[in-house]
Amino acid sequence: MSPRFLALPLVAIAAIAAPVAAQRQATLAEVQAHLKAVSTMTATFVQTDRNGKALGGVLTLKRPGRVRFQYEKGVPLLIVGDGKALTMIDYSVRQVSRWPIGSSPLSILTNPDKDIAAYARIVESPDPNLVLIEGKDRKHPEFGTITMAFARVPGAPGGLRMEGWSTLDAQGNRSSVRLSNQRFGVAVSDETFRWRDPRPVGRNG
Repeated sequence: MSPRFLALPLVAIAAIAAPVAAQRQATLAEVQAHLKAVSTMTATFVQTDRNGKALGGVLTLKRPGRVRFQYEKGVPLLIVGDGKALTMIDYSVRQVSRWPIGSSPLSILTNPDKDIAAYARIVESPDPNLVLIEGKDRKHPEFGTITMAFARVPGAPGGLRMEGWSTLDAQGNRSSVRLSNQRFGVAVSDETFRWRDPRPVGRNG
């Protein structure tokens, strides 16, 4: 069999792969343009953990890098991001935990100025009107993986609306967040991202 004949399928595959890769890069650029265009956003969220337990609340986002997860009444948890770190406050045990936001998959959400193509890729979606991207730090797999979903919606910033995300940590634990009632460009006070420290005075740090 001619070597030239054997090479033909490889040429055909390359010819198909090139426009597909270009299209995926263009879609990533759309996602990044959307994230940059969102100055503020509020949404209702439902968070489901690996055991199927669901908690609801309100998500508030404000550029640059600020985010707040206010859980429903009766849930003594609060998560606030200031662009540099995420802080989780557990009022039931008076505990405050902080970790660099770069160590969280949510860094895609809070820092759209980073080149998204360096740590995210388009994954196949069963719905042509739904864009799925997978993000992870290749140098730090222990930070976990996030898969974010965006619906194509005319009139939304960049023509996209964030529908939610799922995360997979290094231990294989999966959780998901589903968004609804998304609103963009609403007035959000900086006071929204302040929080009450439950720790005894003199022991904060």
